[in-house]
Amino acid sequence: MSNDAATATTAATTAVDGAGTGPEQPATPTHGLGAPLRPADARAKAEGTFPYASDLWAEGLLWAAVLRSPHASARIVSIDTSAAAEMPGVRAVVTHADVPGDAAHGRGVADRPVFAADVVRHHGEPIAAVAADHPDTARLAAAAIAVEYELLEPVTDPEKAFGAEPLHPDGNLIRHIPLQYGDPDVTGEVVVEGLYRIGRQDPAPIGAEAGLAVPRPDGGVEIYTASTDPHADRDLAAACFGLDPERVKVVVTGVPGATGDREDLGFQLPLGLLALRTGCPVKLTATREESFLGHAHRHPTLLRYRHHADAEGRLVKVEAQILLDAGAYAQASSESLAAAVAFACGPYVVPHAFVEGWAVRTNNPPSGHVRGEGAMQVCAAYEGQMDKLAAKLGIDPAELRLRNVLATGDLLPTGQTVTCPAPVAELLTAVRDFPLPTLPKDAPEDDWLLPGGPEGAGEPGAVRRGVGYALGMVHMLGAEGTDEVSTATVKVQDGVATVICAAVDTGQGFTTLARQIVQETLGIEEVHVAPVDTDQPPAGPASHGRHTWVSGGAVERAAKMVRTQLLQPLAHKFGMSTELLQIADGKITSYDGVLSTTVTEAMDGKELWATAQCRPHPTEPLDETGQGDAFVGLAFCAIRAVVDVDIEIGSVRVVELAVAQDVGRVLNPAQLVARIEAGVTQGVGAALTENLRTARGLVRHPDLTGYALPTALDAPDIRIVKLVEERDVVAPFGAKAASAVPVVTSPAAIASAVRAATGRPVNRLPIRPQAAVVTAGNA
Repeated sequence: MSNDAATATTAATTAVDGAGTGPEQPATPTHGLGAPLRPADARAKAEGTFPYASDLWAEGLLWAAVLRSPHASARIVSIDTSAAAEMPGVRAVVTHADVPGDAAHGRGVADRPVFAADVVRHHGEPIAAVAADHPDTARLAAAAIAVEYELLEPVTDPEKAFGAEPLHPDGNLIRHIPLQYGDPDVTGEVVVEGLYRIGRQDPAPIGAEAGLAVPRPDGGVEIYTASTDPHADRDLAAACFGLDPERVKVVVTGVPGATGDREDLGFQLPLGLLALRTGCPVKLTATREESFLGHAHRHPTLLRYRHHADAEGRLVKVEAQILLDAGAYAQASSESLAAAVAFACGPYVVPHAFVEGWAVRTNNPPSGHVRGEGAMQVCAAYEGQMDKLAAKLGIDPAELRLRNVLATGDLLPTGQTVTCPAPVAELLTAVRDFPLPTLPKDAPEDDWLLPGGPEGAGEPGAVRRGVGYALGMVHMLGAEGTDEVSTATVKVQDGVATVICAAVDTGQGFTTLARQIVQETLGIEEVHVAPVDTDQPPAGPASHGRHTWVSGGAVERAAKMVRTQLLQPLAHKFGMSTELLQIADGKITSYDGVLSTTVTEAMDGKELWATAQCRPHPTEPLDETGQGDAFVGLAFCAIRAVVDVDIEIGSVRVVELAVAQDVGRVLNPAQLVARIEAGVTQGVGAALTENLRTARGLVRHPDLTGYALPTALDAPDIRIVKLVEERDVVAPFGAKAASAVPVVTSPAAIASAVRAATGRPVNRLPIRPQAAVVTAGNA
């Protein structure tokens, strides 16, 4: 973490404007809300002793392997498993014919088969699975399964999907949203147009998928895996297994990071089927290639834009067409499209907007939830348009944005009023006014870091510096009528509190937050969070900042109920209300000082517990013209990017990213800074290096050599210059989601800076070297 980040974060805990960091500032709390509490599992993870799914073991363990399609589109003529079944050590082989329940699964739309039966629709689709007594035997047996294919011409261009033969019984069109807002005949004095393409970013989790399935005596099965929504996974798995949900249990193991990539059941369902078939525990650990082929990716997107503005640069109308490539199955494409269409104009006031969005099936790898889905793609496009407007009008890019920014009380193009805090102008002003980094010419030449890296190929004389801006926004929680609810139980005994909540900590820090909430409410320092499984009441998926809001709200309500149970006898004894008592540092005191005792003494050996739910206010689906109150809350971010570009070879180095973010309230400063820095870095990858390339639907180089993740050398200086703490009154604690909006914003800011350095349009992410090369012909 940079010094600027530490200073800004400390300041944000005491003042909305970041002031007040002098000696008079109160000491940072050591526990409770606002404390930089360390995760309970941090030491185990750092030392490598934390148990992930790939570390699990069981007596009589078998190993699984999955046979996947080598083709993007083909008809299955026959499947012969006899050679595999006869191999020594093989205990079971399963195909589509062995699925006892629903043959297809999927969140929202059950369109994805457990195993391909008649056709394969994407590279890597599961065909069969094997269980054997050794992992090598399992892999050899899977390879011995003979599948005869009739190759079909794959549909890989989403624009051609509209006129192609249906790739699925449900057709190729998943959803169409024609948003209409205002007068279609209005025009502006200045018009700019652009065509933008966003690549296929992979979540690339540090730990590949793994799981263990154990048969139960009642004929059911327990699945140990890094699920991010265990109850949904259980229900879908039970339907495919032909079992009642009560006979399937999902136990969440350690999650080695998740940005949406843990939501596919393609790894869990074969495990459960093999465990049920063999009566033995079965384990599967995916290779990196299987991980790339099996889970969902960010939607590749094609965007066409036309912006109208008046002579002063104020937006008049935005017209856009957005096409999402869903790949072979629907997955989260409907939700992603809704976000893309709703946020197509960005955090700007637009009196008239006409946006058409489509999500279509192709024979490309499936797309799904990845941080900021839908919002990230449109941010890159609408900010490209703002740069074009600024250049055409001769207005400073930051000033043009300031003339159009959204504020609380304004309307989105969906007709929804922005009721939450929206300090967009404040955020942009903060990054604009933050001092720029030192130019290379002001430092010794030995200290220069050229875009090509240390000892890079570039020459200092070819390096141009650029400064760019971007404003991003995301929605929090589910949208369009999703019933958001979470349940939590808080128990206290012998001075120790336990939280039971099925909210999965995917790295966003929920377990630490739950501890802080109980510490704050009950004054008990020792708080444990129980492991998650489906015997607990559901808490919903770990996405869109849900657990900070919904599950954190449920924990707070349960803790407050326990607090009332604890204080009521004392209040009754002293003839006062519980509101006149306070708990701090393990002590209970009254307002007048008459009562002073410890929490342990007040407990007197009793066990107190309470269960509570949190359910935010409802939303509604977008109607046939894209109108509706579809979102519970919004979060905003401004980023200024500074880049150095070698205009001869097209290499780009991100020098610095200055970030100002709307966070509502800082609950844990250390975790917050880590989440923002991680989100920004993921955005750097999307901007410069990350693109899962395909050729006729086949994934090229599905490994971490061919897929270029940013390394520590690629990470820029990240300066968190302002954290605006303007609490959202409808959110528990007033806090907002923190990690998705910097992912959305940083790629657009980097592209803006490369435009400033080169004068090139830069309309594709990731930015290709040829897009940053300046020659006499394109200067």
